[in-house]
Amino acid sequence: MRDNERVSLYRDEGVVLRTQKLGEADRIVTILTRRTGRVRAAAKGVRKTKSRFGARLEPFTHVDLQLYERRSLDLVTQAETLRPYGERLASDYPRYTAGTAMLETAEKLTPVEKEPALRQFLLVVGGLRTLVEGGHDPRLVLDAFFLRSLAIAGYAPALEDCARCGERTGRSFAIAAGGMVCGSCRPPGSASPAEATVGLMIALLRGDWARADSSEPRHRVECSGLVAAYLQWHLEHGIRSLRHVEREAPSERSGRLRDEAGREASEKPSATNEREREAPSERSGRLRDEAGREASEKPSATNEREREAPSERSGRLRDEAGREASEKPSATNEREREAPRNVAIE
Repeated sequence: MRDNERVSLYRDEGVVLRTQKLGEADRIVTILTRRTGRVRAAAKGVRKTKSRFGARLEPFTHVDLQLYERRSLDLVTQAETLRPYGERLASDYPRYTAGTAMLETAEKLTPVEKEPALRQFLLVVGGLRTLVEGGHDPRLVLDAFFLRSLAIAGYAPALEDCARCGERTGRSFAIAAGGMVCGSCRPPGSASPAEATVGLMIALLRGDWARADSSEPRHRVECSGLVAAYLQWHLEHGIRSLRHVEREAPSERSGRLRDEAGREASEKPSATNEREREAPSERSGRLRDEAGREASEKPSATNEREREAPSERSGRLRDEAGREASEKPSATNEREREAPRNVAIE
């Protein structure tokens, strides 16, 4: 190595967002770091069973890294685990899917590599730590992460005043307008969420967990739908992980299904057919009347030819046969009628 050539090494801590295969035994690791921002680096030999730090570079892992800066992909030369969130999240499906959606959102909200994003990094670490602790519903944690990430990126929705005119009379939620809008500014297609749903969104954005934890399940579901739609509209990309996120807890889903089954059972008698509710005597009388009407209407539907007398039918058939016999010569082929003349000429 020449004396004037300097090896560019740097250290940073970060959260592994995503990994993808490279070659036979390597991986490309996407990391959101504290000081450098989002970094894509190559990790040599991490897919081998004897790798020094293969398990440390898995998604959800908070690591301390040493990297070698190169022109294209940086190279991971050292990795030390600080907090392994992945193991505890993987044992709980709702928390794991919520965490996956967090990592995907963090990557999409940091589109420029090596641009510092300290607030986004701290938000990711805090969100993963909250999921692991299990003190709140993972759906609420995910929605709070979405709202605060949007606020960091400059897309915070207007939840108390009209997003267009600033009046405090907003009762509709318009994604394209930027949040709540008043009646005069309401564009077509705006949603009309419940007041408690808007209050839940405000609580999640501010970190008022006492109010958020006491919210009703139906308001949580409505809040999740609005927040997810608002996020993806501003990202101009869909969050693929959201399709796996459970918007209802199993107990809430079973309760809702029981309520729906009860309503269907209570409404079923009103939807029965009138004929099924007839008494046996009424049904037999109705069937006799219908049979009588069918019998009286049947002669009127018979064919005219079936009502002809035998003598009339035989005369009609003779007339039709005569017409067919008289029309048959006129349908002969011209060539058949010209054949005798051709023979005479020869």
